Amino acid sequence: MTMNMFEQFMSPELLLIPTAPLSVLIPILMIHHKPKLLGNRMTTAISWLLKTMMSNMTDQLTPYGQKWCNVLTSLFFVILLSNLLGLLPYTFTSTSQLSMNMAMAIPLWMATVITGMTKNPSTTLAHMLPEGSPTPLVPFMIIIETISLLMRPLALGVRLTANITAGHLLMTMVSTATLNFINTNITMSVITGTLLFLLSMLELAVACIQAYVFVLLIILYLQENT
Repeated sequence: MTMNMFEQFMSPELLLIPTAPLSVLIPILMIHHKPKLLGNRMTTAISWLLKTMMSNMTDQLTPYGQKWCNVLTSLFFVILLSNLLGLLPYTFTSTSQLSMNMAMAIPLWMATVITGMTKNPSTTLAHMLPEGSPTPLVPFMIIIETISLLMRPLALGVRLTANITAGHLLMTMVSTATLNFINTNITMSVITGTLLFLLSMLELAVACIQAYVFVLLIILYLQENT
């Protein structure tokens, strides 16, 4: 049973053809290819979301850090679509893989550190020693802050992986219980089915929140180094 639960994180196949790449093409169906003078509801909603995100980012970043807004907005939509598509049947949740999340976290974290060391090295190095630290504890504080700095990309990747994986495993266990109770106990089947619906709504919220948290932490790291 344990192996069956974790099989959901493997790329599904249909007639020996992976279905995950096909699921990536789903958002294309929401885009109208014919040019129009007036936008529709979808383009209006996307434009509003982009403007809201860009304004929130620019308020927290310096003029130099605002050059990252396009990259961070694209990163947000990549993680958001990956999380949401993973909730559909016959799809593959790419953000449940630690390798993919670390591949996004490490380069972005390293870019913020390199940016700080090149543009404002004194401020970046000042974060290694909190203000007001006792003199005898200075070496230990520097070591602790250095370890904290090196753990940031690991925290980014593990946080996203753990939240997506835990939610999917919980949904799998509840759905399995629902199917087992259908032929034996209708009352318990209805209760677990209701719980499964609530968990699905919760996972929709988690998919959006985790994408926002990932980008927000990158913004905070960038804010410290610019």
